[in-house]
Amino acid sequence: MQKLVLMRHGESVWNKENRFTGWTDVDLSPAGYEQAKKAGELLKKNGYNFDVGFTSVLKRSIKTLHIVLEELDHLWIPVQKSWRLNERFYGALQGLNKQETIAKYGIMQVQKWRRDPNEDPPPITKDDERYPGFDPRYKNLTERELPLTENLSETMNRALPFWNEFIVPAIRKNEKVIICAHGNSLRALIKYIDNLNDEDVTKLEIPTAAPLVYELDDDLNRIRHYYL
Repeated sequence: MQKLVLMRHGESVWNKENRFTGWTDVDLSPAGYEQAKKAGELLKKNGYNFDVGFTSVLKRSIKTLHIVLEELDHLWIPVQKSWRLNERFYGALQGLNKQETIAKYGIMQVQKWRRDPNEDPPPITKDDERYPGFDPRYKNLTERELPLTENLSETMNRALPFWNEFIVPAIRKNEKVIICAHGNSLRALIKYIDNLNDEDVTKLEIPTAAPLVYELDDDLNRIRHYYL
């Protein structure tokens, strides 16, 4: 049996302000820093240690993992960062207040944008300052890989190759793995691991900085999962 720990980053500044964040690189809020510290303390209390970590290229995720590993005295382990674990790209919704967006478009439409695996938020254009092609961290991505908008299925399509190429081999080598990512990139992985249908995914809530433990068999099928 293998154990895998998944964790969403701590509360960000825009989580606190109830904004759509996506690939916008906002920092943790003070509460988010404290949440990450408590998550590390909880993992330490329960005897967890790790051989390798995986995270996105966004600071709220990177810092959360750093704080957790600091609590475990594991800052020395290798950590691999990838844009493929980034939050879903919310297009023109990025930066907008969710309640104001509901008031403008209606709750049903906003819920579709947020949770329907095949519903695209309104796209940005390539001259928009939010276009990731302007960001040096994405300079090696192809034009096709640079999103203008993204639904959950597309998030899953970019996350799963990273899962199969890097995370699965680490687990198969009996390495203890922690993944610190985002609500929707984690939804994509959980949908795959748990073989969830679209309706189940729309109901899936992932709290900030709460370690989610998966126990997997030798074929990496889920035995059970639980929050610490």
